[in-house]
Amino acid sequence: MPTQAKIEKVAKIKDYFEKADSFFVAEYLGLKVSQITALRTELRDNDARLVVEKNTLISVAAKEVGIKGIDEYLTGPTAIAFAFGDPVAPAKALHESFKKFELPIVKAMSLSGVMSDGAKIKALADLPSRDELLAQVIGNIEAPIAELVSSMDAVVQEFVGTVEALAASGGASAAA
Repeated sequence: MPTQAKIEKVAKIKDYFEKADSFFVAEYLGLKVSQITALRTELRDNDARLVVEKNTLISVAAKEVGIKGIDEYLTGPTAIAFAFGDPVAPAKALHESFKKFELPIVKAMSLSGVMSDGAKIKALADLPSRDELLAQVIGNIEAPIAELVSSMDAVVQEFVGTVEALAASGGASAAA
């Protein structure tokens, strides 16, 4: 018979699975508490949560939500990083932590419901974030418009310069 505490933990994990756009299954064995705390803070700043829980509770929550293929990765001490928005920022945080400490080891990840091997996290971490991509798109849209405005401004300035030159040379009084 499951205890009330375990039922609540499964419900919380299940809620994260339902709300997260993506998640990362990682082995954290060897990370110090201070390192896990720093990683949690960085993930929280990037709209993600790191959950360290028993594999059986994670498995039960995943089954209740209908996630398949996760059980094979639930071995050893497991942490799951749930990303509620852009998955690139949490992937970068996990990958940077790995480069610094050689931990955590991402065993698997799920992007939009598709499970894949954790080795692909480097490719995801190397992508620009959503905000960077939006800035690039806006820059690409804005550049031709700015060039057009600049060209039109040059034509107007040339016209104004010609009119001023005519007025200064007395050509305006002759035309009147």
